[in-house]
Amino acid sequence: MGTKLLCLHYANVSVGTPSLSFFVALDTGSDLFWLPCDCKAGSCGNASLQTSSGSIIDLSIYSPSNSSTSKSVSCDSTLCEQTPSCPSANGNCPYNISYLSTNTSSTGILVEDVLHLITDDDQQKAVDTPITFGCGKNQTGIFLEGAAPNGLFGLGIENISVPSTLARNGLTSNSFAMCFGSDGFGRISFGNNGSSDQSETPFNIRQSLPTYNISITKITVGQNSTELEFSAIFDSGTSFTSLRDPAYTFISESFNSQIQEKRHTSDPQLPFEYCYYLSANQTSYVTPVVNLTMKGGDRYSLYDPTVIVTTKDAVLYCLGLLKSDVNIDIIGQNFMTGYNIVFDRERMVLGWKDSNCYNDQTSNNLPISPSQPPAVSPALPVNPEATGSTGNNSQTPAPAPRTNHSPNLKSFTCTFTMLLISFFALV
Repeated sequence: MGTKLLCLHYANVSVGTPSLSFFVALDTGSDLFWLPCDCKAGSCGNASLQTSSGSIIDLSIYSPSNSSTSKSVSCDSTLCEQTPSCPSANGNCPYNISYLSTNTSSTGILVEDVLHLITDDDQQKAVDTPITFGCGKNQTGIFLEGAAPNGLFGLGIENISVPSTLARNGLTSNSFAMCFGSDGFGRISFGNNGSSDQSETPFNIRQSLPTYNISITKITVGQNSTELEFSAIFDSGTSFTSLRDPAYTFISESFNSQIQEKRHTSDPQLPFEYCYYLSANQTSYVTPVVNLTMKGGDRYSLYDPTVIVTTKDAVLYCLGLLKSDVNIDIIGQNFMTGYNIVFDRERMVLGWKDSNCYNDQTSNNLPISPSQPPAVSPALPVNPEATGSTGNNSQTPAPAPRTNHSPNLKSFTCTFTMLLISFFALV
């Protein structure tokens, strides 16, 4: 067995009539929004979560028969992608979606109901919209171990995703933003197309696998840099960034060569290869700044690529980078910290601007957010992921050559409209 750091962003969303709240994982790497639905024993994971304070939160289970606004989605619907599996044109549309994590899937039928939202302005008006989503009757793999314990909010590019539905229904522009505060607080807002002074890079849209794929042209780690072009997916449903060689080796070895602390012996119990000892009285550590230059020339600086790990013998800080074991590169949520990330699907660009997520009102459009933001922080999760024009703001001020970190501030437990949760588990 090995140790994995399980970590996702969540939001509390309200669905149906009468409304039920669901604590869903936010995933830009997949498209389908699904909820645990009419579950049989052992098919949808745990029925409750335990908070860090020890209190118990009961998780909702959706049932079409209990919502007066629920409608079935027939096999002849344009959103039904598995018509060969349909018993008849008028039958219920099935779905079966598999994720990159081993043996992880969700299956069930598609339904339509009402999603309850609020406007992100002073008036906080209620906005209700019909939404097609998965009635998830059976989950497998890491979904039964804590990932997406109460559903998955698909934020991808395809027509069935939540942002696609909101734009198609005329509620918002075809864009949304996710802000990842360095203190753990953040927000997700639909219809937010960013600001004129944000940095940008175009999406590489591949018809066979439409994702938020961008190109990186240069990597700088402290004093080391290399011209290296490759593409990667921006995926909030992945906890930690994973890259293939040569990018992984260049970042890791360059980082390692500029660290003063003693390196921890490689340990199969840890998911990270490059970890370093913190002494008992050590209150900070210094690491080289990591910069990614995106296609178009704008620079994406990592606020903090490290993770604090406590083992039974030591306190370590690790480079939060994994070597990809699949034929894909993924920018995970740990590399999004400190930014308002804009997924502009109209102009087909990714935008980013540094933000504390508290006082940013950067969009000219009226954004809307999930209703009923969570008030508590459960302690469970994992990392499921399925899987224009250029910016003109390359004048981003250069960061200091090295970054100071206080290990006391690295908690990975944070309350959002998006809520980041993590824990170590033997799996």
